[in-house]
Amino acid sequence: MIAEAGMLASDAAPGKGRGVTPLLAMTGVGKRFGAFEALADVDIAFLPGEVHCLLGENGAGKSTLCNLIFGIHAPSAGEMTLAGAPYRPAGPRDALSRGVAMVHQHFSLINELPVIDNLLLGGRLGRLDRKGEGRRLESLAQEFGLTLDPAALVGDLSVGQRQRVEIVKCLMKRPRVLILDEPTAVLLPDEIQSLLAVCRQVAGAGCAVVLVTHKLAEIERVADRVTVLHRGRIAARSDHPADEIDALVQAMIQRPVARDGEAASGVLALPKRQRPTPLVEAEEAMQLDGVSFLDRLGVRRLDDITLSVDRGEIVGVAGVEGNGQSELGAILAGLMRASAGRWFAGGRELTEASPRAITAAGVGIVPEDRHAVAVVSGLSLADNLFLNRMRQFARLGLIDRPRQRALAAEYIRRFDVRAEGPLIRFGSLSGGNQQKAVLARELTTPDLRFLLAAQPTRGLDIGAVEAVYRLIRDAADGGVGVLLVSSELDELIAVADRIVVFYRGRIVGERRADPANRRTIGALMSGQAA
Repeated sequence: MIAEAGMLASDAAPGKGRGVTPLLAMTGVGKRFGAFEALADVDIAFLPGEVHCLLGENGAGKSTLCNLIFGIHAPSAGEMTLAGAPYRPAGPRDALSRGVAMVHQHFSLINELPVIDNLLLGGRLGRLDRKGEGRRLESLAQEFGLTLDPAALVGDLSVGQRQRVEIVKCLMKRPRVLILDEPTAVLLPDEIQSLLAVCRQVAGAGCAVVLVTHKLAEIERVADRVTVLHRGRIAARSDHPADEIDALVQAMIQRPVARDGEAASGVLALPKRQRPTPLVEAEEAMQLDGVSFLDRLGVRRLDDITLSVDRGEIVGVAGVEGNGQSELGAILAGLMRASAGRWFAGGRELTEASPRAITAAGVGIVPEDRHAVAVVSGLSLADNLFLNRMRQFARLGLIDRPRQRALAAEYIRRFDVRAEGPLIRFGSLSGGNQQKAVLARELTTPDLRFLLAAQPTRGLDIGAVEAVYRLIRDAADGGVGVLLVSSELDELIAVADRIVVFYRGRIVGERRADPANRRTIGALMSGQAA
């Protein structure tokens, strides 16, 4: 049963956790940043031997809560205890010394150093005992199955192996509390399963594991308890999360969960797409013809990519990050030139075209790093909605601001961008609303024929993921061809019609976007022939 927000987790489930002293407890904890209240009146307990998942929309306060535990911020109100003793860490080093470790969402490794040196960073002062630490590393590998080569350069490791280094770095300190903030965002399907198994093992050794995730499948598989945050307050708790997923999601997004048909695992309320009859039979929206790319060091990042996307079709690109997807996105956006080959949209060759010419040809681009190349955070929402076509508001050498604001307000309503108004600073919006604004701009490109959506849901909560994919599906249903690049295989299976797999800059396979093909696609992503 979902517990009411005011109940302590240990009180919510008779017989489960009763009588066990929490390793870490927070009572009445709040955190303010100026006038903004990030957390308020949080009561939560993390027990030894359990995996406790934190669920919530972007901006709900999950990362703030983790940062309080790890000593990055200090609470503005309330108390924390560790093993029954007062706990108020002066910083991360203090937290580590008391047995609290954290794996951050973004890696904190030095690529130029070997694994063993990265593991030793921030450790004891004095002479480095590489042999002794190597033996500890070997012991951890045997205990948790986290095998690493101590001499390997971190820069030569795969994304999954780097994540493993981060986790091992924490485990070598034998923490009592281990916090993992969105640890599976960049992992292969098999690597995700391995990581969840490690979480279970670490908890089984008596540690309290705090796992921040947006993925329902992970909660179903590994969570003993779940706490839902909404706007900085606890909205719900569950001691039986695998049986109460819909109720937890409803508590998170504060509206009923409407499932229209069988939803794909891990994607909220998105049934498998039934592609409509193409509006124009066999008309291609985009075509890549032998596209290759060599970087400035002569490394081949793309190798003879040939691919077409029909109008009304969603083609997914699966693959671990770093296998050529970023380079392909930059080429399609006009930010880089292909070293060989050509590409077309709507029958027009755009191989040498500028970004402005690409937009004029009816191509919409949602880049993987919106902050770097898609928006100007310091400008208003209205300005960002029309960055690529401000000329339409030009009048006698000036910008017709009233007309711009009126059209921006229309887009805000149409695409459900939740903002105070068109003049609000873009950087103040939540991640989900920023992404919806970028989609609003690109989906209203005049005579839109083709849309590249690269990692469109990265870092977004479940409700925002649903909203983004409904917008993309609506565009495809209207005849737009979509190339959808994502590291989230479950999302690709739910949204796309077919999936091509990138590995080391090449297309190594293609499959229908069907749950039955999930294992095969995962094998292709890891470089295995299937």
